[in-house]
Amino acid sequence: MVTVFRNGNLFDGRAHRTGTALVVKGGRISRLVPEAEVGDVPCDDVVDLAGGLVAPGFVDAHVHAVQGGLERIRCDLSGAATREEYLAIIAAYAAANPDLPWILGGGWSMSAFPGGAPRAEDLDAVVADRPVFLPNRDHHGAWVNTRALEVAGVHASTPDPADGRFERDDGGRPTGTLHEGAMELVGRCVPATDPEECYRGLLAGQAYLHELGITGWQDAILGAYAGMDDPSRTYLRAASRGDLTAHVVGALWWDRQRGEEQVADLVARRAELTHGRLSATSVKIMQDGVAENGTAALSAPYLDRCGHSTDNRGHSFVDARALGRYVSLLHLEGFQVHVHAIGDRGVREALDAFEGLAGTTPRAGHREPRHHIAHVQLIDPDDISRFATLGVAANLQMLWARLDPQMTELTLPFLGAERGEWQYPFGDLDRAGVDLAAGSDWPVTTPDPLAAIHVAVNRWEYGATGRAGEEAFLPAQALPLERAFAAYTSGSARINHRDDAGLLRPGAVADLVVLDRDPFCGPTQEIGATRVRSTWIDGEVVQREKSD
Repeated sequence: MVTVFRNGNLFDGRAHRTGTALVVKGGRISRLVPEAEVGDVPCDDVVDLAGGLVAPGFVDAHVHAVQGGLERIRCDLSGAATREEYLAIIAAYAAANPDLPWILGGGWSMSAFPGGAPRAEDLDAVVADRPVFLPNRDHHGAWVNTRALEVAGVHASTPDPADGRFERDDGGRPTGTLHEGAMELVGRCVPATDPEECYRGLLAGQAYLHELGITGWQDAILGAYAGMDDPSRTYLRAASRGDLTAHVVGALWWDRQRGEEQVADLVARRAELTHGRLSATSVKIMQDGVAENGTAALSAPYLDRCGHSTDNRGHSFVDARALGRYVSLLHLEGFQVHVHAIGDRGVREALDAFEGLAGTTPRAGHREPRHHIAHVQLIDPDDISRFATLGVAANLQMLWARLDPQMTELTLPFLGAERGEWQYPFGDLDRAGVDLAAGSDWPVTTPDPLAAIHVAVNRWEYGATGRAGEEAFLPAQALPLERAFAAYTSGSARINHRDDAGLLRPGAVADLVVLDRDPFCGPTQEIGATRVRSTWIDGEVVQREKSD
């Protein structure tokens, strides 16, 4: 089967090219030919780009596809924005599902509530008979009702865990918002997800990602965390049955309640879970929390609402000295280490751990792991160049680099002016020669790569007219369009060790996305208007726009 993509332009994974057609044969790229010569190419099918763009399929380097899919088929709050809207959705969902023992789902935004903390009493007003457990968009906090607190045995005398806290009233009673490790105290009571529902969640998530032009991803947690069930068996089932159409790397969860003794377990899990299109070759370490709830690890304390220094520097979930030892052991076993680090101290601790690998190589039979640090919201300027020096990639969540209410109300006031300007330094990382990858962290935010690329280039959110998002956030840190596209294609494919993907060159697999316009030929202010016409994996279409 030979397919020719013509009458448009292409992005080859590194650079934009005009007047060039793409020829695919047997699921791989055969050649690139000048448009003037494409008529001489014998083919079975022609895809008319109609002035659009063909590019390597997007690869999401940090996503939670099963959880995102489950939230789409459960009580999905991601499309709403206010307390009133959330409560209406929850009430309607509970009424439509009277037999569910728990109300589960999530996707609420902290900025919809004073101080980012919703209250149990609001949930009680719409669901009092059953426990409710709803993680927020970033999954570093959860909103629960009184019944859920009762079931978990949480009350005024329940101490905060070492890695989290309960929001409390003046009497010390938990008020319904759980941060970080506090989620576990209620989440452990949530019934295990039925395997069939989990499978439907994966398939729903995969279909949605394909709609957005995504042909592969790295699932950032294969393990149980914060009330979320381990999706490992679901992925393995899909890979074994041939239902996993995407190429997926699973990041095995590092249990921060354990130590180096778990490395042997991770080696065994890697062997068990690597099958077909699934490779469990990465390990995810969550080094800190998030800035919005004061748990991201900072070098200097957070400020209070009056701009005064507090005694809170956030959490390092893994002791920095132990982190270096763990990273070294994982490196020797050939694991890629995927670190969540948001605060400047968290980023530095991760870089210090990778610096300790100097001169070490994985044991025989293992490839170079290609370590990366995800999120990198706050980076001390002195640490920017260390990424390139150490060969550590920066895994960017581009959509977050904007002035949304979460940034203006829950982040900037508590960081201060100087640190506020250290955020999401994409331009500085690029200028320093750092390898860039990109991901969404969906269901934290939309998995739409084009929405994220728009923010990376413009530093404001497409369609944000009338909101703070239309003001550019630190525009000097914008990325050129080619670099943003490269991060979401060849950069993320590299992180996943897909050396035969992410680039349009002869011999590469034909994992492709076709866009309805060429964003390189229009104003940068309209990048976000671009839509996906079709998505291809191994030269076969897996999603096509209905009007196509």
